[in-house]
Amino acid sequence: MESLLVFSAENADLTVQWWITGIGVLIYFVILFGVVSYSQAGVIAKATTKEAIRQPVFMLLMALGLVLLLLNTFLPFFSMGDDVKMLMDCGLATILICSLLLAVWSASTSIADEIEGKTAMTLLSKPINRRQFIVGKYLGILKAVVWLMLPMVITFLLLVYFKVGYDAREASKDVPSHAEKMAAVWLILPGILLIYMEVAILTAISVAISTRLPMMVNMIICFGIYIIGHLTPNLVQAKSEGLEFVKFTGQLIATVLPNLDNFNMSPAVATGTVVPPIYIGYSALSCLLYSGIAILVAFILFEDRDLA
Repeated sequence: MESLLVFSAENADLTVQWWITGIGVLIYFVILFGVVSYSQAGVIAKATTKEAIRQPVFMLLMALGLVLLLLNTFLPFFSMGDDVKMLMDCGLATILICSLLLAVWSASTSIADEIEGKTAMTLLSKPINRRQFIVGKYLGILKAVVWLMLPMVITFLLLVYFKVGYDAREASKDVPSHAEKMAAVWLILPGILLIYMEVAILTAISVAISTRLPMMVNMIICFGIYIIGHLTPNLVQAKSEGLEFVKFTGQLIATVLPNLDNFNMSPAVATGTVVPPIYIGYSALSCLLYSGIAILVAFILFEDRDLA
């Protein structure tokens, strides 16, 4: 009886944590799409979002992402019965890569190109300062990423729901219940939030780079940060076993660059475990910290940039 009471209390606490997480996500999107729109930065954000959505690359990435999600659903992975997990892993990776490409592309076209084309100077001649310009561009790119992710995420969730029953029928097993299908969908919902946080960090870094460097350099640097950021745990482990220079380099990289592997859902998908809401909360704080630092760096780099 005592163990049942403890189990019920734990479930109740977990439910409360998920409600808090859901309310936090709702508040964030209300601020992003509602409250911010009434500020000077919000005007720039709205224009940046429209500009990003009108770009051909937006529709190209969306179409490519949807096609890859559909192909991953019906092409066999030969994974010995773990096709659903492979679909989850590949689907999350598809959404992440498409969102990152849009974010870096939009940061380059809406900041670096405007600086080079002297249109940024026209904007800043109005009652808009340089910090509002940077914040507006950043928030506008995040909005565009949301509009890109939304149809892909909805399609992805429906395909995962369908895939659970499809694989069961293909293997001549009992048809899973609605609850079992929803459990698979629930497993990947935290991964969507973690992907968005990772994109938010790299978008902030891309915005900072775009204030000084052109598109190709921006993409190369962001790609390098993405790779190294996911290798941070290995670097931390290697620094304790190598030479002094290797130790110093590993510690420096682990300290300066964000540990993007914390936003990786692959281990949770492989083990079939749901990411707890407390982990999402800590990840959100990490995202806020690194994004804030990157935007502050963007302020410094853009403050004395010659626009004439």
